[in-house]
Amino acid sequence: MKQKRFFLQEKELPTQWYNIQADMINKPLPLLNPATKQPLKPEDLYPIFAEELSRQELNQTDRYIDIPEQVQEMYRYYRSTPLVRAYGLEKALDTPAHIYFKNESVSPVGSHKLNSAIAQAYYCKKEGVTNVTTETGAGQWGTALSYAARVFGLEAAVYQVKISYEQKPYRRSMMQVFGAQVTPSPSMSTRAGKDILTVNPNYQGSLGTAISEAVELAQMTPGCKYTLGSVMSHVSLHQTVIGLEAEKQMEMAGEYPDVVIACFGGGSNFGGISFPFMRHNILEGRKTRFVAAEPASCPKLTKGKFEYDFGDETGYTPLLPMFTLGHKFAPANIHAGGLRYHGAGVIVSQLLKDGYMEAVDIEQLDSFKAGCLFARTEGIVPAPESCHAIAATIDEALKCKEAGESKVLLFNLSGHGLMDMSAYDQYLAGNLSNYTYNG
Repeated sequence: MKQKRFFLQEKELPTQWYNIQADMINKPLPLLNPATKQPLKPEDLYPIFAEELSRQELNQTDRYIDIPEQVQEMYRYYRSTPLVRAYGLEKALDTPAHIYFKNESVSPVGSHKLNSAIAQAYYCKKEGVTNVTTETGAGQWGTALSYAARVFGLEAAVYQVKISYEQKPYRRSMMQVFGAQVTPSPSMSTRAGKDILTVNPNYQGSLGTAISEAVELAQMTPGCKYTLGSVMSHVSLHQTVIGLEAEKQMEMAGEYPDVVIACFGGGSNFGGISFPFMRHNILEGRKTRFVAAEPASCPKLTKGKFEYDFGDETGYTPLLPMFTLGHKFAPANIHAGGLRYHGAGVIVSQLLKDGYMEAVDIEQLDSFKAGCLFARTEGIVPAPESCHAIAATIDEALKCKEAGESKVLLFNLSGHGLMDMSAYDQYLAGNLSNYTYNG
C-alpha cells in the first residue's frame, strides 16, 4: 500500500528555528532609520516590537535560535503538520512528477500564521506587554494573532484591510470570537487613517495602510507592542518549523525536492518552507529550485524594483531594502487578500537578487481554477493565497509531463479556504476577472 501522509512524533519536532541570514553569502542590507539614514540597531526597534523579536530581526550570526519551551508546548497542539503525497492531483494531471504538499491548514486557525503568532505573543507577554496590535488582509494572520494573544492573556486590536473586512465576514467573526477588536482599515481611529480617507474617502485599503494604523496605535498606547504576520525577518525565522519538519518527512518518504514552491505576499510561508532546504544549496551546492508564486496584479518580485522603501503606506516603519512596487501602490481588490502587499521581505529580496530563488506571477482566474482542481482531487479547499502555489505546482508538473521527467515537487499549502467560500461562489458564477498591473 502506498503511503500518503507522513507525520513526525512529538519528540522529533524542531526545538530550534533556522536563521538563514547566518549562512547567506551576501547578507541583507541594513534597515535604515528614515530620518538619519543610519543602520538600525535592535534597540531602535524596541518602541515598536518586543525586545527579543527586535534582536531576532537583526541577528545575522546565529544559525539556530532556541524555541522557548512554552512555544514548543503550543506547537504540540497541532504540529507536526502532515506531509502529503498528492496522488490524486498527479493522476488528474497524468504527470510523472511526484507532488507533495505540507498541509499547514490543519492548525487551529486554519493556516501557517499561528507558528509566528504564538512566538510573538509569548515574547510580548514575557516582556510585560498587555496589548498587541496588528494588521491583516484576508484575516489569516489576524485570526492567528487573536488566538495567540488570548492564550497568553493579551488584548489584541486588529486593523483589517477594508475590502477583506467586507469580503470575508467570517474571518472577522473568528477574530472576534477569540476576543480581538477588529477595525476596517483605513479608519477614522488613527491619524494615518484620517489622512488617507481625507484624500480618498472611498479607498478600500491595503496591507500598507493597515500597517500604518496598527503601528500608530502601538506607539500611542502604553504597554502595547506591534506584531506582524509577514515581511519581517523574525517572522520568517519562526515559520522555518515548516521546512525543518518537511526535511525529516521527505526523508521518511525516501525523496528530496527538486522544486519547492509557495505563494508569496511578504514572504513568511515561502521562507518557512524554503529556507531549511535552501541552506543545502548555499552550503553544499545542491540544485533545488525555489519558486515564489505571487499574484499578477501585485507582482513585486517579477516587476518591482529593488530599493529602500517603507513597509507601510504612511512611512512609520524603517526603510527596508526590498523589491517593491512603491509603498503608495494600491493593489487590485483580488480575493487573495494576504498577497496584496507592495513589498517583499529583506531576506527574500536579497536571495532573489543573488539567484537562489525565482518568481512567477499568477492570474486570479488561473489560481481559482487550480484551487478547484486540487479540491476535487485531494479533498481540501485551499485558501485563495495557496491557490497561487498550486497553480505554479501544476505548471511545473505539466512541464515534467511534456519532458518525460519524474521530478519531486513540494509546495506549501499555507491554509484552507473554508472561510473564503464567497470568493469561490463568485469564481464558479463567472463573476471574477483578472487584473492587469499597470506599473
